[in-house]
Amino acid sequence: MTDLSEAKPTVSIVEFATRRRGRKRLDWTDWLTYLYLFLGLLVMFTPVLWVAISSLKTPANLTEFPPTLLPYAAQTVVVEGHNEPLPLFDVVGEDGQTRQLAQLRRVGIQAQMIDPANPQERIVVPVGNATPVRQLHLATENYTNLLSSSGGQMWRYLFNSLFITVVATIITLVMNSMAAFALSKYRFRGSNAALVSILATLMIPATVVLVPTYMIVAQLGLVGNLWGVILPTVATPTGVFLLRQYMLTIPDELIEAARMDHASEWRIFWRIILPLSSPALAVVAIFSILSRWNDFLLPLVVLTRRESYTLQLALASFQTEYGVRYEILLAMTTLTALPLAFAFIFLQRYITSGIASTGIK
Repeated sequence: MTDLSEAKPTVSIVEFATRRRGRKRLDWTDWLTYLYLFLGLLVMFTPVLWVAISSLKTPANLTEFPPTLLPYAAQTVVVEGHNEPLPLFDVVGEDGQTRQLAQLRRVGIQAQMIDPANPQERIVVPVGNATPVRQLHLATENYTNLLSSSGGQMWRYLFNSLFITVVATIITLVMNSMAAFALSKYRFRGSNAALVSILATLMIPATVVLVPTYMIVAQLGLVGNLWGVILPTVATPTGVFLLRQYMLTIPDELIEAARMDHASEWRIFWRIILPLSSPALAVVAIFSILSRWNDFLLPLVVLTRRESYTLQLALASFQTEYGVRYEILLAMTTLTALPLAFAFIFLQRYITSGIASTGIK
């Protein structure tokens, strides 16, 4: 008889990450495993960190070659008689000594500079002898400029993306779990054919059904409406398959015992099947959140009004009359990726957890 009151020992993340095969010292397989994991960490997180760090760089720092890892900005100085701060340069003189001069203007390979302590004297310096004085600077104004330049529309785009993602994910979990419950716990003629038909839709590219989907959405009058993006994607074959395979591991004796207690099918589904399927539901939820949040093609076709744009559409169309401002574009990209990171952090414990007991004595 299984004692449900017994708690299984929990393993901390540090203990799990530092497991090794060798007892006294690291085995060669441990070194190989850690090397593989470290390379995977670099490949996965280096682009993300680069985008996040670049979003804090100034426009001048972004156009530098070779690029710098950390965000730097040119150090400036206020000189009497000049309205704007002047950039500082370390200039190597003919005697080999280094002086800090402020640059007035540059013409070709020559730069006209002045000494901040003696601004009346003008000095012509070859550009090759001057090195800009830079300091570490986090350009947080990129984020404030993003919010101010969008005219308040940024919050509207965020609301549209959150509404589509949350509502579509909830409906997807309900629809997929009900279909998986029927395919895993009910025996009826054609169940296998229904499962094969659902899985066969995985071989159909989304672009093939894009035009029929748009025609249906247009007939329903949902063009330019957020529901026109939500409803066509509420049922996913991947989610049905994952949930069905997981529900097959739930013993049928639990359902039979509930039926003997006169529990309805809906109560069995809601009180027994769904709680026991929480790890699989978390996986399907993460897949749904990633898909809905990053969806671009269907919203591009359906959402024709700018006030109904999602963050992805706004990111693709974000530019000014003077061109693309990459510092603001990178800041918007970073903000767009943050909700996905928080969603994964919140749901990862549900993925790694298993079913502690089945409730059978």
